[in-house]
Amino acid sequence: MSSETGPANPEDAASPTAGMQTPGPQSEVPTSSQAGPPALPRATASGDQAPVWWREIMAVLLLVVLADVTIYRGFGFAGYALFFVAAPLFLLFGAPRPRFGAGFWLLGLMLVLLAAKAAWCGSWLLVACGLALLVAFAMALAGLCPYVLEVGVFASQTILAGYEGLIHYRRSSDKVGSAIGRGIGLEVGLPVLAFLAFGLLFVVANPDLLASFGETVEWLLTSLREWILQVAPSWREVLFWLAVMWVAIGLLRPVVSRALFEERSEITALVPEEGEPPVRAMLYGPFRNTLVTVIVLFAVYLVFEFKTLWFREFPKGFYYSGYAHQGAAWLTVALGLATVVLSFIFRGRVLLDARLPRLRRLAWVWSLENLLLAIAVYHRMYIYIRFNGMTRMRTVGLFGMTCVVAGFLLVVWKIVHNRDFVWLVRRHLWALALTVYLFALWPTDAVVHYYNVQRILSGDPAPSVQISVHPISSEGVLLLLPLVDCRDATIREGVRAMLADRLDQAEAVARRRQTEGWTAHQIGDRLVLDRLRVESPRWAEYTDRQKREAALENFDAYAYQWY
Repeated sequence: MSSETGPANPEDAASPTAGMQTPGPQSEVPTSSQAGPPALPRATASGDQAPVWWREIMAVLLLVVLADVTIYRGFGFAGYALFFVAAPLFLLFGAPRPRFGAGFWLLGLMLVLLAAKAAWCGSWLLVACGLALLVAFAMALAGLCPYVLEVGVFASQTILAGYEGLIHYRRSSDKVGSAIGRGIGLEVGLPVLAFLAFGLLFVVANPDLLASFGETVEWLLTSLREWILQVAPSWREVLFWLAVMWVAIGLLRPVVSRALFEERSEITALVPEEGEPPVRAMLYGPFRNTLVTVIVLFAVYLVFEFKTLWFREFPKGFYYSGYAHQGAAWLTVALGLATVVLSFIFRGRVLLDARLPRLRRLAWVWSLENLLLAIAVYHRMYIYIRFNGMTRMRTVGLFGMTCVVAGFLLVVWKIVHNRDFVWLVRRHLWALALTVYLFALWPTDAVVHYYNVQRILSGDPAPSVQISVHPISSEGVLLLLPLVDCRDATIREGVRAMLADRLDQAEAVARRRQTEGWTAHQIGDRLVLDRLRVESPRWAEYTDRQKREAALENFDAYAYQWY
């Protein structure tokens, strides 16, 4: 993501007339010749803010209604799915000065994909990602690049920004009220008053009409009272409305005007003045010796790793968990530490030393060894997966390892392009945030159990332990259906009993969600229920709970040998 263009002069950005024609003594429109770092319209006082338009007020009210319907009165992830699609549209509708940079479009697409996953098979991780993305979207809409740390700052500033915005709304309401009084008071109010006065006289003049009118009014008042009693909000809901309104105003009218940190080229900041002697960094020697040492150490260890764990058959009783689980974790820490060391070496005056090319050549050799170490970590994960199948946590491990590798590559990019530490931290946090987002979208159980089922059908029963031990979401349930005809009788009967039990659970969930309403709907759950109903004759014998429990216990005991 890249930051959007904006006014060169912060004072121009602060002006309420920046980018628009507004009469007044402070009107100032920046010209195209101006250039500079991107900045937000500054709003440190209510008088500096953009004028209030009806669509902004409408957007705040719509956000309050949307949050009430989908979150406060909602019962599930379908409500959140609608919220994450509609809330960005309302923010766009009400934004005083919207900016349409790359971040705006990318974050909008990410929110749409996240909402689709929430409607299919939601999770609280998705909800957390969606709320963070919504704040980042508002940030991009306001003109700031949504770096991860700055997103947290932007979210916190809504407390002050909401207060400033409310003050500005109150001051603007005086002008709006006087305009309404002049423009609408007489033109609309007087005809309405005349209609009511003469209409009432005509009703009173006719007894039958008066009786009918009285019954109608009484019915309307009774219906209104009953409706109010049904939908009357509690004090907690009113507080929720006020909180959403406050945050919405803070997102639309931020008080931050620029990024928390500035990025720069380290070489540009450290270039010696003309006439000064060439730079010889004091720590060049220690850094060079350090790189030589780790290059030799990594080379020896990689030979050991490839000799002991590659291209061999593992004996019975091999400590898979220690090598492939705990060992992979420690090697991942080693990669992370290498990332820190490289970042520490290539900074400051070292970048101006004439001997820098030799230091970089050593860094490239060590970087290659680190990539080979990353391949070794993936191989250890593969050993564990090959032993007894895929799991959610092994998926987490693969995503985490990939994030570490991406962080290492970012350090290499930093070294090549002489980026500073702020640049590196921001990209590392982006890599971490993107990894979490992609993991939230990833159909984990579908991939896990497709792999495990195919292994079992090919004659390897070991992955059955992952089906027996771990919970399975709606994404993975239907992938178990081929095991209903598995040649292994214990697995076949265990899966049949499991699916019979899952059908009962799905029926109970469907009945509960009928009372909860549309916000609790999940497309994945509905598909699972419909398919299991169709396939239920294949495990009809397990409608008997005693038989079902016996088959499940037998399956668990059988699969546990591969735990």
